[in-house]
Amino acid sequence: MFTGIIQHVCKGYFDGKRLIIENPWRCPKDSSHCVVIGESISVNGACLTVVKVDENLHFDVGVETLNKTNLRFEKYFNLERALRVGDSLSGHYVTGHVDGTTIFLSKQTAKNSVLMTFKKPREYWGIIQKGSIALNGISLTIASVSDETFTVQVIPHTLEKTNLKFLVPGSPVNYEIDIFARYMKGVLDTWMRNLYNLSEMTF
Repeated sequence: MFTGIIQHVCKGYFDGKRLIIENPWRCPKDSSHCVVIGESISVNGACLTVVKVDENLHFDVGVETLNKTNLRFEKYFNLERALRVGDSLSGHYVTGHVDGTTIFLSKQTAKNSVLMTFKKPREYWGIIQKGSIALNGISLTIASVSDETFTVQVIPHTLEKTNLKFLVPGSPVNYEIDIFARYMKGVLDTWMRNLYNLSEMTF
């Protein structure tokens, strides 16, 4: 589980077999802050397992993950270590299970922030004004929604400390729908199915 508060942006690449990213947590072997083999890390919002640690972090990436994410194309990756008991939850609950990619369309400056617009994903039901969404693993609040797009408001700190600053129109961006919106949809879908079945029995 993650919060969507990015800790580092690091260079990396997919070598055809593994994802290899600069290790920002290099430290003595006896330090409790070291990343260890088997640890889960959010990489552009995808929960990946560390399989090797040196000056880089090495991750195996499955075919399904490659197909659903932008990991094979990126050069700069947002990184966040998994939540530990007692950690502060500053963003929102992010599972690291990426739903797919959406397309960055445009940005414009609005006073002390930047408005960034993206194509609405197939899970349109989870895109609501003032709702949460994770983009490349970043916890963001949806500022506005149209029929085909949605916009998030990004403060200068977030823009500078994440890989959002590298986006150009047409860039694919990983997204994860808010887990609470997903649960709510599941409950409502079940309720509607049961209601439909009951109405069929009545008539």
